[in-house]
Parts: sequence; C-alpha cells; structure tokens
Amino acid sequence: MAKKELRHIKGPDFTKYFAPIIEILKELGGSGNPGEITDLIIERYNISEDELELRNKNGGSTVKNRIAWARFYLVKGGVLDSTKRGVWTLKPNALDLIDIDNPGEFFSRTHGLFEKKEKSESETGSSIGIDDEIEEKVEDENYRVQVLDMVKNLPPSGFERLCQRLLRESGFSQVKVTGKSGDGGIDGYGVLELNPLMSFKVLFQSKRYKEVVSSDKVRDFRGAMAGRADKGIIITTGRFTQDAKNEAVRDGVPPIELVDGEKLVSMFEKLEFGLIPRTVYDINHDFSKSSRNNGSSKEEYLHDHLPKWENLHRQGFDRRPQLLW
Repeated sequence: MAKKELRHIKGPDFTKYFAPIIEILKELGGSGNPGEITDLIIERYNISEDELELRNKNGGSTVKNRIAWARFYLVKGGVLDSTKRGVWTLKPNALDLIDIDNPGEFFSRTHGLFEKKEKSESETGSSIGIDDEIEEKVEDENYRVQVLDMVKNLPPSGFERLCQRLLRESGFSQVKVTGKSGDGGIDGYGVLELNPLMSFKVLFQSKRYKEVVSSDKVRDFRGAMAGRADKGIIITTGRFTQDAKNEAVRDGVPPIELVDGEKLVSMFEKLEFGLIPRTVYDINHDFSKSSRNNGSSKEEYLHDHLPKWENLHRQGFDRRPQLLW
C-alpha cells in the first residue's frame, strides 16, 4: 500500500498532523490510545527514517512531539475529548469544527483563542502562557527519556537481567538467561502459562540498540527459533523500522513480539517497575480570580461555577511517575 503524503500548511510544522490524527481516529471507531495512533500515522504516512530519528532538545522523538502538539490544539479547539487519560476520542461534532481540506483555518482560529486567553490573563495578573501550557503537557514525559538513557547505559548482562525480571513481573515463569555467544541471538527463554492446561515456551532476545532495528535482525532471530519454540520476543531500547514490524507479523511464519524503547517504558509504568507514581495538583486560577473580583464565598463560587471547577486539569490530579533507580 502506497503511503499517504503529509499535507503541509501555513503555520507550525505540527499542523500537518491534524488530518492524520482525525483520519486514524475515524478508522479506529472514534477513539484510540496515543501509541496506537502514533504508530498508525508513522505506518500510513510518508515519514522518512531520517525524520523519525530526529530528537528534540530533551532527547525525545521530534515526530511524536509534533503529534502531541497537534493533539493539544485539537483538544483546545473542541475536536478531541481529553477527559479520559490515555485515550484520544473524536467528538461527535468534530468535523463541524475543522475542515480536513483546510486545517490552516482551524489553526488560526484556535490559536486566536489562545492569544485572547493570554491577553486576559496578563490583564488580571495571571501569567500562564499557552507555550508554557503546551510545554508542560508535551514535556511531562521527559522521565521516559531518562529511563531509557539509564537502561542504555547498563552493561549487556545487566540489561539481560533487567529483561528477565520484567518478564517475570509480566507473568512468565522459569525465566532463564542463557547469554550464549553464537546462539543465533537468543538471550534466554521463559514459560508463559495461559491456564492450568496450556502453557508454551517463549524465546527472547534483549539488545541495547541505540538506533533502529532492521528487518534482517527479526529474520535472523526467527531462524534461531526454528524447532525450539513457536513464540519469540525481541526487547530493545531502540526503535523498529516499519519493515521490521511487517516482518514480525508476516503470514506463514511464527509471529514475533516486538518491544521497543517506548513500549519498554510503558511496561515499567504499568508494572510500577523502577517507577513510583505520584499525585500532582494543578491550580484553578479562575477560582481565585472570581473570588477576588466579586467577593463571593467559596461555596457560592462552587455553586455558580461548578463546570469550571470540574475542568481542573485531569480532574485535579495527575499521575506522573517518579524515577526509582
């Protein structure tokens, strides 16, 4: 299937992702998780490997950073619903708010709302600008880069032991690290029990790749699996090329699960493995502003402005993991 071209419009580079996000969400039935949407955009649209390798000042993926900016504008413009953390949802009236064929108009209109907000806040003494708000949302995940950097700096044997424990935490038993040279890239194996009557052996490879993992690495690993197991996992701190992902699920051969750096950190988060979740509260500046302007009591404010109160960022709290290494 030929890949689609990203449509560049007048404005910041991230605006070219408005249409792809909406089109992918429509295909998924109206909602999807960030990783799934991002992977489909990379798969379906013509984004070069060189562009995918670009990193921002904090070491994160430039492409994923721009997709996050695009999502932020779509939320602020009313196209996406952000009430459920970790899920991007297309609102029923989304296509009434943005013309896919003319996304530049949506950007100008939405950015105009930000400028009005900044002007209002500067007049009232509140100094939270839109750039700060975007940076907070997008750069909140800098800890993911830190985790990957620490893992990449582990010695090979240390990374193998880390993967061993991660598999155990994920429900595998009898996990062994072999680490034999000349073993076709197989670093260990484990047993996954589906139920008391069914279990199967899984081989795994753990490599601290700092760059991309190509399709030939997947083929080589599958060749080493032959006659030894029907399931394999490749765990890496790098990133798999699209050809490698296609090779992993090619028809007629045993499938191989791919765990890249992003997914590796997501597993750490889910298992709270090396990370401690913490609660963070954001300030509702409208609350103090209203009390200052009209002298109303807290009870009166809550009664008159309950919808605003309920719109505290992420319902008043956030779970931002704290590193534990």
